[in-house]
Amino acid sequence: MTDVRPHGGAGAGSTDRTGVTGATGSIGSIGGIDGIDGISDIGGPGTVGTEALRESIAIELLAARARTAALTDCVDEGDLTAQHSPLMSPLVWDLAHIGNQEELWLLRNVGGRDPMHPEIDPLYDAFQHPRAERPSLPLLPPAEARAYAHDVRGRVLDLLAASPLEGAPLLEAGFAFGMIAQHEQQHDETMLITHQLRKGEPALAAPPPPPAPTDAATLPAEVLIPAGPFTMGTDTEPWALDNERPAHAVDLPAFLLDTTPVTNAAYQRFIADGGYDDPHWWTPEGWEHRRRADLTAPLFWHHQDGQWLRRRFGTVEPVEPNEPVLHVSWYEADAYARWAGRRLPTEAEWEKAARHDPATGRSRRYPWGDGPPGPEHANLGQRHLRPAGAGSYPKGQSPYGVRQLIGDVWEWTASDLRAYPGFLAWPYREYSEVFFGPEYKVLRGGCFAVAPVACRGTFRNWDYPVRRQIFAGFRTARDLESS
Repeated sequence: MTDVRPHGGAGAGSTDRTGVTGATGSIGSIGGIDGIDGISDIGGPGTVGTEALRESIAIELLAARARTAALTDCVDEGDLTAQHSPLMSPLVWDLAHIGNQEELWLLRNVGGRDPMHPEIDPLYDAFQHPRAERPSLPLLPPAEARAYAHDVRGRVLDLLAASPLEGAPLLEAGFAFGMIAQHEQQHDETMLITHQLRKGEPALAAPPPPPAPTDAATLPAEVLIPAGPFTMGTDTEPWALDNERPAHAVDLPAFLLDTTPVTNAAYQRFIADGGYDDPHWWTPEGWEHRRRADLTAPLFWHHQDGQWLRRRFGTVEPVEPNEPVLHVSWYEADAYARWAGRRLPTEAEWEKAARHDPATGRSRRYPWGDGPPGPEHANLGQRHLRPAGAGSYPKGQSPYGVRQLIGDVWEWTASDLRAYPGFLAWPYREYSEVFFGPEYKVLRGGCFAVAPVACRGTFRNWDYPVRRQIFAGFRTARDLESS
């Protein structure tokens, strides 16, 4: 099997982490696009009838394809076939890879169909070909890649119409279809990262997010999360991936967590105070990387005429002070937290703050409840091409009063990627099990580029601690005893 692992932010690593090796057996002015979010409520409370489920799956698949088209139709053939960074694939590789994964998993594995073009399978196997070498492969040209993906999609919709969506594990609650919808949206986020790295005239545009509410300036800097157990992970989310399972109890001591992600203005104070020049704030590995990579500010920032500027999707603009900081590595986030006398939260702390309802003792799907994300809850789905101001989306806050836990920026946590107790790899080992260990750090919460279908309170993303091109920021925590 080839590559069906999230996250599109996974998209950020040096390898695609959606990796599998076959699919038999084991398994201009574009940006915010109407309908791009999809409207699925899969996995919410209660049961979903088969026809409603079928319609919801179709909506998610079509929303993902609309976004793929928007991200690839806005540039010419040269931009599609170029490699804009050795960290990323050519856009045309992602385009055909999306279709190839859909064929492998749905037409062949679920539908039992013969391969359409088996000769191209190795070209789009992420484990066989690291990103840096993909431009040298005999990839399908843009027109052929589009035609292939379109042909696959037509056959998949026919398969969906006839599928019982139950019985075999891959069909239960439409899991395989949901996995593919998530996979395409995650590669769309990867392609959006490529657009950010791409030089030249802007190809994307979207309206800015709404301004932060008037109470944002008076929010407490941090929120107390009391000691006690909560349920982490899930046994009930039908489209949850293996590393989100199983649900298990975690007992945490009390801690304090930032109400909002760390802002650009706060991060500028770290820079101005010499944070990049003092090894005291950095781990030994982080300091060595900072020196070797000559890090002095977040990626895409530069200082000119007394102010910080940034390049955002081809446009140079002043850094917005109240936005969550973006494009920082785990090492930078960790150094900032140490400088501030704080630390990065663990992923268990993050999830408790995001999901635990102290009034009922249960864990929600999202900070605001069990219903799907709406535009009032979170900045998701490429509706805007930037984070919203700190303190935005009060209707999306958690029961503890923490804001922007979902959307805006991926949040680095202190945790290495590890299996939950009782973990079982499914539908294939390479989805996440091969990545468990200290090499990868966990990110939580999604970002403005993540589609709701690929974002929930249990979703786990991961990447190398050096990665900066991903849409990642952070918030900090501290032990209650240090207050």
